[in-house]
Amino acid sequence: MITRKLRLAPSRLALATVLGFAVTAAPAFAQEKPADSDAQVEDDLHNRQADEQGNIIVSASGLKELDLLAGTSVLEVRDIQREAVTGQIGELLTKIPGVSATSFAPGSSRPVLRGQQGERVRVLIDGVGTSDVSNTSVDHATTIDPITVERVEVLRGPAVLLYGSQAIGGAVNVIDKRIPTRMPDEAFHLDAFAGVDSASNLRTGAASLDIGIGSNVVFHVDGSWRDTGNMEIGGFQLSPDLRAELLEEAAEKDADGEPAEAEEFREAAAQRGFVPNSDMQSWTINAGLGVILGESTFGASIGWYDTNYGVIKRPGLKHEHGDEEGEEHEGEDHGEEEGEENVRIDLQQFRADFKGDIYLGDGAFERLKLRVGYSDYTHTEFEGPGEVGTVFDSTSVEARAELVQNTGGVLRGSTGLQYQHRDFFAVGAEAYVPPNLTDQVAIFTLQELGTGPFQIEAAARAEFTNVEAQTLGIERDYDTFSGALGVVYEGIEGIRIGLNGSRAERAPSAEELFSNGPHIATQAFEIGNPDLDTESAWGLEAYARGQIGAGTFNLAVYKQWFDNYIFLEETGLEEDDLPVFLYLQQDADFWGVEADFSYPVIDTDGFRLLTDLRASYVEAELADGTAVPRIPPLSLLGALEAQTQAFDVRGEVQWFDGQNRVTSFESPTDSFTLVNALVAWRPFAENQNVTVQIAADNIFDVNGRRHASFTKDFVPLMGRNFRASVRLSF
Repeated sequence: MITRKLRLAPSRLALATVLGFAVTAAPAFAQEKPADSDAQVEDDLHNRQADEQGNIIVSASGLKELDLLAGTSVLEVRDIQREAVTGQIGELLTKIPGVSATSFAPGSSRPVLRGQQGERVRVLIDGVGTSDVSNTSVDHATTIDPITVERVEVLRGPAVLLYGSQAIGGAVNVIDKRIPTRMPDEAFHLDAFAGVDSASNLRTGAASLDIGIGSNVVFHVDGSWRDTGNMEIGGFQLSPDLRAELLEEAAEKDADGEPAEAEEFREAAAQRGFVPNSDMQSWTINAGLGVILGESTFGASIGWYDTNYGVIKRPGLKHEHGDEEGEEHEGEDHGEEEGEENVRIDLQQFRADFKGDIYLGDGAFERLKLRVGYSDYTHTEFEGPGEVGTVFDSTSVEARAELVQNTGGVLRGSTGLQYQHRDFFAVGAEAYVPPNLTDQVAIFTLQELGTGPFQIEAAARAEFTNVEAQTLGIERDYDTFSGALGVVYEGIEGIRIGLNGSRAERAPSAEELFSNGPHIATQAFEIGNPDLDTESAWGLEAYARGQIGAGTFNLAVYKQWFDNYIFLEETGLEEDDLPVFLYLQQDADFWGVEADFSYPVIDTDGFRLLTDLRASYVEAELADGTAVPRIPPLSLLGALEAQTQAFDVRGEVQWFDGQNRVTSFESPTDSFTLVNALVAWRPFAENQNVTVQIAADNIFDVNGRRHASFTKDFVPLMGRNFRASVRLSF
C-alpha cells in the first residue's frame, strides 16, 4: 500500500498542474473574434452533426470534413429518448450499423464495434476516457447514464486512433452538458426526462438545469435516478444446449442416489419468464461551471455515479464462496448451487473534469483546446448479503491538449499531446489482477489537404506505454506508432467517395498481461500472459455516402489484418471449479460491411413517410482457420416512419442471423427477429422539445441471444416490453 500511495502522487500533481495552468492561462489567451462570430458559431454547431449529404465533422477539430472517420453515426437527444431502454450505453447503440453490445447483464453492457470489444473500444466523455474499468471485464458497468447526455458519437475508422490505441476497433464519444460552453438564451434552461417500462418495472428520471450568472458565467447541475426489478424474458432463461446439459447432470445425480441435487439442476433448467438477480439501481449527480470570454470558454465540473446491480450466475458451476452451510436461500431465485448467494456489484465513481477552448486569433493556430479528466473509482463484488468478495479500486487521470490550425489555408487540422495514468488495485479472495500502474504519453496529429474534388487526409499517433505490476516485480514498456492516409473524391454532386489505409498498434493492457485467478463475477478463471507482444493491424476501408435523389445513404466496406491479435478463449480446463480462460495471441483477419439508406416515400407539406434500411456484417478468422470468439452475426433492420409536426409513428423489424462460426467451447446462437413500434407526440407547436413517447419493443416476446455476450447461454434479451416516457426542454 505504501508503494501505491507514493506512485499516486505524480498523477495528482499532474492534474493540479494542468488545471492550474489552464485556469490561469485561459483569460490571458482569450481574444475577441471578428464580428461575424455568431454566424461562425452556427456553422460550428452545424458541422458537429451529419448533414443531408452525410458530411460528418463530429467533435474533431480544425477540419472541414472527417472522412477518416468513415463509419460515423450521431445520436441526438430524440434518438436517445427513443432507444434508452436500459441504463447502459451499449444497449443504447445496438440499432446502429456495425454496433452490437456485450449484454453481460442489464446493469452492465458495453458497445461492440465491428466485432471488437473490451480493450479495443474506447468509451469517452467529450474526448477523454470514462476512467472506469468497464474495458477490463464485461461485468463492469460503464459509468454513464445515457438519459443525461446531449449527443452520442459512434466513431469507426482509422482516425479514432487519435483518441488512443485502445480505440483500434472504434470509439463512442458521449457529449454531455456538465461543463457549459455557451450562455443560455433565457435566465435558466431546464431539461427533464421521466420513463417507465413493463418488462423490468423500470422507474427512471433525470433533470438538468443551466443558470446564467452575469454576462459570461453559467452554472450547471444535473442528476438521474433509475430503479428496476428482475428482467422479464420471452421463454426459458437457459439456451437449449445448456438446458440439455443440466438435465443430463440431473439424470446422473439421480443415478448416483442424490435426488436433492438432481432437483436443483431440474429447477435451473426449468427457469423461465424472468432472469433472477437481474435488477439494478443507480443514481448520478453532477455540477459544473462554465466561463465564456468572447470566443473562448473554460470550465470545470465534478460528478458522482453510483450503481448496484446483479450478476447473473451460470447454473451448474460448482464454484463456492464463503459460507458453505448448504442452506436454501429465500426469494424467487431458482437453480442456485448449495452454499452460494447472489453476486452483486456495488460501484461508485467520483469524477472531476476541466475543459478549456481558447481562441488564439488569426495566426497559424486558431484555438488551443485543453481537456482533463480525473477519476476515483471503486467497485465491490458482494457474494451474499454483506459478504464482501473482492474490491476493485482505480484512480486515474487523463489530459489532452490540442492546437487547432486556422481553416483558411490549404492545410487544415490539429496536433496535440495526451497523457494517461491509471493506478489499479484489487483486494480480496478473488483479486485476479495484481496491483498495477499504467502510464501512457502520446503525440498525435490529423491533417486535411486540398479544396477541390480531391482531398487528402492523414493521421498519425506515437504512443509510449509503461505497465508495471508492483507485487510481481514485472514492468513492460511498449512504443507504438499508428498512422492513416485517406483520399476523398467529390466529383459527383452530393456524393463523397473515399479510400482509407491505416497501420495501427496497441500495447497489451495490465489485465491481458497479469490476470491470474478466479473472477467470481464472470465465473471464470482468467490467466494473462506477461510476455504478450504489441498488437498491430493493417486496415483498408472504402466508403461512399451522400444523396441519391431525395434519399441519403452510407456504405462502408473494410478489412483489417492483425498481427499478434490478443483474445480471451476458453480452454475446456477447470481451476478452482471454474472454466479456465487464457489470453492468447495469434494473427487474425477481420472484414465487414455497414450500410444504411433512408428515403422519403412521401414528402408533402406537413407529412413525411420515410423508409429506413440498415445492415451490418463482420467476419473474423484466426490464422489457424478457427473463428475469433464472440463475433456478431449478420443483422438487418427495416423501418417505416410517418412524421408530422405533432406526431411520429414508427414501426421496425430487426433481424439477427444465427452464428455458427464459433471457436472451441463457444456455443452457437440461433437467428431471431425483433418487431418494435413507437409513437412520439409533441403536444405544443411552439415548443417541439416537449415529447411524450409510447413504445413497444419485442412485440412477439421473442427469446433472442446476443452472440457477442459472454453470458448469452443464460442471459437472453429482454422480452415484450411496453415503455412510456416524457422529455421536457424549456
